[in-house]
Amino acid sequence: MSLFNVYPLFDITPVTANDVYVYDDKGAEYLDLYGGHAVISIGHSHPTYVKNISEQVAKLGFYSNAIQNPLQVELASQLENISGCNDYQLFLCNSGAEANENALKLASFHTSKQKVIAFKNSFHGRTSAAVASTDNPKIVAPINAQQEVIFLEFEDLASVEKALQNNDVCAIIIETIQGIGGLDEASTTFYQGLEKLCKQYNTLLITDEIQCGFGRTGDFFAFQKHGITPHIISMAKGMGNGFPVGGILIHPSIQASYGLLGTTFGGNHLACAASLAVIKTIKKDHLMENAQQIAAYFMEQAASIPQITTVKGRGLMLGLEFDFPIAELRKNLIFKHHIFTGSAKNSNLLRILPPLTIQKQHIDVFFEALKKELS
Repeated sequence: MSLFNVYPLFDITPVTANDVYVYDDKGAEYLDLYGGHAVISIGHSHPTYVKNISEQVAKLGFYSNAIQNPLQVELASQLENISGCNDYQLFLCNSGAEANENALKLASFHTSKQKVIAFKNSFHGRTSAAVASTDNPKIVAPINAQQEVIFLEFEDLASVEKALQNNDVCAIIIETIQGIGGLDEASTTFYQGLEKLCKQYNTLLITDEIQCGFGRTGDFFAFQKHGITPHIISMAKGMGNGFPVGGILIHPSIQASYGLLGTTFGGNHLACAASLAVIKTIKKDHLMENAQQIAAYFMEQAASIPQITTVKGRGLMLGLEFDFPIAELRKNLIFKHHIFTGSAKNSNLLRILPPLTIQKQHIDVFFEALKKELS
């Protein structure tokens, strides 16, 4: 049997990894500045992470959500403590797409409306309503296109209000900082304007923090910089450091009822153990502070390279924009310098999404390689 060929693959086979390094089957060492799409938050094979999962699987790896799971209760408590999102409710699932799917479904249940407002260059997942809310027609199948989604530009509050006036929009969903779309972030005025309009028109505001959340920007959630209170916050990626886990935080104004949402694997014992290890390590090792400090150093180094036209993003969710497509540059960084980076919908943008444990010396290695390739 062959694999269903939907991924273009680099000819590299990782077999082990430690902190910010990945090692292939030939023994070559790679500096990981991409973290597997911003998934690796506390570093590969972190001892606390390995210990938590190993001890848990030796006791109980899985049972259904029909029984008590104290690890879910502990995770909810730890999330509230580290995020400051007091009195929110937690629903656990398995991935970012599933988190957004549940967020949109819950918004529709709560408001009894069906349309969604999303934004150009958005990416919210590849399932039903999540993919319909993603600004990429190539991955929206005809069965998904039945969802009614209005795509608008950042900063255009007038168009948002016009779309809300029909009173049929259940949710506005927005990545606080766009990921694959190219690291764009709207202004505080815009985010606060969305919050005000949502209250006025009985619409839920969903902040998609799947890539930019869990400490990546130096704040626990990226929206917190803008002083808003979303109705639903979706999260995944860095939440489990590689273990599949996602979830939504739900504002206390939204009521739960039995059967409203459900999942087989979501919130299982291993997923909770993984996420608890992530939170513990972020706090203990001051990784949000590290993200801010390394970002400042990164910006200083980037300023010395004239070919970089713009540095986008915040914390350790960064993009270097050039005036040429970066595909060849990215390949050379991988194969000549053994450095993983990422691409974006913007073909001129090189994405940098390293583990939050990265240090200045790793940034130096990257910029030395970059200068060699640009010279």
